[in-house]
Amino acid sequence: MRKVIFDTDPGQDDAVAILAALGSPEEIEVLGLVAVAGNIPLHHTANNALRLVELAGRADIPVHAGADRPFTRRLVTAEHVHGTTGLDGPNLPQPTTKLREGHGADFLIDTVRAHPARSVTIAALGPLTNVALALLKAPDIAERLQGIVLMGGAYFEVGNITPTAEFNIYVDPEAAAVVFASGTDITVLPLDVTHAMRATPARIDAFRRIGNKAGAAVTAMLTFSETFDLKKYGWDGAPLHDPTVTAFLIRPELFEGRRINVEIETSSSLTRGMTVADYWGVTDRPKNAFFVRSGDADGFFALLAERIARLP
Repeated sequence: MRKVIFDTDPGQDDAVAILAALGSPEEIEVLGLVAVAGNIPLHHTANNALRLVELAGRADIPVHAGADRPFTRRLVTAEHVHGTTGLDGPNLPQPTTKLREGHGADFLIDTVRAHPARSVTIAALGPLTNVALALLKAPDIAERLQGIVLMGGAYFEVGNITPTAEFNIYVDPEAAAVVFASGTDITVLPLDVTHAMRATPARIDAFRRIGNKAGAAVTAMLTFSETFDLKKYGWDGAPLHDPTVTAFLIRPELFEGRRINVEIETSSSLTRGMTVADYWGVTDRPKNAFFVRSGDADGFFALLAERIARLP
């Protein structure tokens, strides 16, 4: 079983990733959620994290608020995709549980230090601000982590918020640069794999047929978030990004990739936030990440539906 902290900016796709993890207690022990500003501002992401643990019947899981802005840049958000609350679609009640005391980055540090070395994984679903803050404040946790599994970046698919950058990395490229230079084990689920994980009508209907509250919420979330992406891409379904992190943690055999060097562009006005992925090994830069190129979409959606079905 992997001990996992989710660093997240929910976001409908974050929500599905978290709910699937909470439906997988044999494989994943969720130690806590840390909210970061990203898809929407921090007060919404933190509130949404509380709503999700309550939806899953797991209000015992600690939720902390983290960074409300990137290191050096103005916050860029994505209400045009996720709605004003980030979880537009379902009618989820406001949470009754409260955020825990303390900054999310400190929770990351304290939790990693409190467990045996290389037993805790950070699952990063949003901008990497909190993770970078923790690594800068406590460099020792880089060696103590089992690893960081993150959704972000792209190589073949290039960008979704600019022509050259994926949203999570673009929001705080300086933080991403810190993380990729940290020396800890990193797995990247980029647009190259997530763009193939399309929530077609049949796949959304599979969540509807589950018949529980979580399945109904996921159906409403994906139906809402489909609207923007279907217009953008013209595909048979919108890509489902963040749950690839949870799926990789549970069944890595669903995915294929290779170890490569990944660097983050922070200075160019044209390519800010680009993940410069040396996929073909044309440089001698050290290989610092496992970069996922492809995955089994049918297996991915079947796994998500199976795990969501275990929830209330």
